Amino acid sequence: MNYREQIKECSRIVVKVGTSTLTYDNGNINLTRIEKLTRVLSDLMNSGKEVVLVTSGAVGVGVNKLKLKEKPKSIKEKQAVAAVGQCELMHIYSKFFGEYSHVVGQVLLTRDVVEDDHIRENVVNTFETLLENGIIPIVNENDTVAIDEIENIVRFGDNDNLSAIVAQLVCADLLIILSDIDGFYDSDPRKNPDSQLIKTVEEITPELEACAGGAGSSLGTGGMATKLTAAKRATSAGCNMVLANGDNPSILMDITSGKEIGTLFIKK
Repeated sequence: MNYREQIKECSRIVVKVGTSTLTYDNGNINLTRIEKLTRVLSDLMNSGKEVVLVTSGAVGVGVNKLKLKEKPKSIKEKQAVAAVGQCELMHIYSKFFGEYSHVVGQVLLTRDVVEDDHIRENVVNTFETLLENGIIPIVNENDTVAIDEIENIVRFGDNDNLSAIVAQLVCADLLIILSDIDGFYDSDPRKNPDSQLIKTVEEITPELEACAGGAGSSLGTGGMATKLTAAKRATSAGCNMVLANGDNPSILMDITSGKEIGTLFIKK
């Protein structure tokens, strides 16, 4: 069976972008890449797809906006910086998407969406209403309330898992996680030059889990282990997942057209 061909038929797509995709190595905002991302997502919308964007970067953008030399250490400082960064991030997204005649809506989530049935139902209704009206939901964890992502605590823990939860909530056909790595490898490519990219994963085995290392970029919170956890959640919910490099957001068009890009985790 050609699993990649099935990707062409996906109509509701969740795209997650990490801090490393949104910023340069020095921590400054990569406006060129963000503009390209919004153009590609707008084009996917124009082609008839429904798109949900899960974005990291509130703390990183806040650090840049406030011209801090490094990320703050205390929780209260991180949350204050995240509050500033989230406003700036939404302003940037709204401006760029607006240039392509698309409207965005901010959705900030906390762990309650998983633990409370009533809250989950309300969130699902909000997503459905936004999507029905052609509005692109832009999702982040509410860092000013929840300390999960800020402190790397495994609840949402990071936006990889949040994106899988969102894919589950909106019954997405496809989750695409854009990272700073080309896909899932049989060993850490940063340490082992002979590591091999695994193009298709039909089952997440203990052997595969053993290949997952720790966190990657110092700017974000997610490493390979969190991406594997996200893949488990998404595929168990009947959603295919692709892990790919976000250096060039145009890769999204290649993925959705069925090209063999990154690692495809097959839905159950």
